[in-house]
Amino acid sequence: MSSDPSPLPAQRPQQILDELRQQGRVVAAELARRYAVSEDSIRRDLRELAAQGLCQRVYGGAVLPPPKERPLRERLTRDRGDKAELAARVCALLQPGQVVLLDAGSTNLAIAQQLPAALGLTVITNAPQIATAASMLEGTSVQLIGGRLASGGGAVGAEALAQVQRLRADVYLPGPCAVDGDTGVWAMDAEEATLKRAMVACSSRVIVAATTEKLGARGNWQIASLDEIDDLVLTTTAPPALAARFRAAGISVHPTPP
Repeated sequence: MSSDPSPLPAQRPQQILDELRQQGRVVAAELARRYAVSEDSIRRDLRELAAQGLCQRVYGGAVLPPPKERPLRERLTRDRGDKAELAARVCALLQPGQVVLLDAGSTNLAIAQQLPAALGLTVITNAPQIATAASMLEGTSVQLIGGRLASGGGAVGAEALAQVQRLRADVYLPGPCAVDGDTGVWAMDAEEATLKRAMVACSSRVIVAATTEKLGARGNWQIASLDEIDDLVLTTTAPPALAARFRAAGISVHPTPP
């Protein structure tokens, strides 16, 4: 957030972008009041940022753009340290004997690789790679959901959806494309979103683990509203202001603030 109430017009878009990256959203009316300019001036700034792919305009302001969709092979090699950190925090939330539903995603693969064998979990997944990783753990039962294999690494389609609708899980760990502090969890693909929504519906607890690049953004298809999220697991690099917004919505955010 800028400490100068009247930056030069050429400087203002960068200051708005800095605030957006810290807060996850900006409101045009608030910016206009703070910078002592018209809302039209702020909207022009937001259009400029959106044209550069730096923000996504929404009614009344802007949010961060969703992360660029990358091939699964590339995602598996990105942010490995952050994903290992998230996986350790998620595993600490699980209880012995639980049925854990994981859909496709590179963070969920990291979680599957760290699941404590001593918990004796039942893992249900639509992702063959996750099923293989979980099956390596002694004492862990694995069930694989079938269907058409999508480019994201998970089975989708009518067959997969029918199987999910017959399930009951203690915990669901979605693979989110974007997590927004106003609207919840988003996906980019309609078919994947349909399956993820069914997974939310059949689970008693929803734990979302998200790298920082996915925070404050929205995708094309909502999979869970804020009141459907029980826990949000973040890395220590997540902006505190973003974490506070989720906490204010009644979500348990991990790690807790010092």
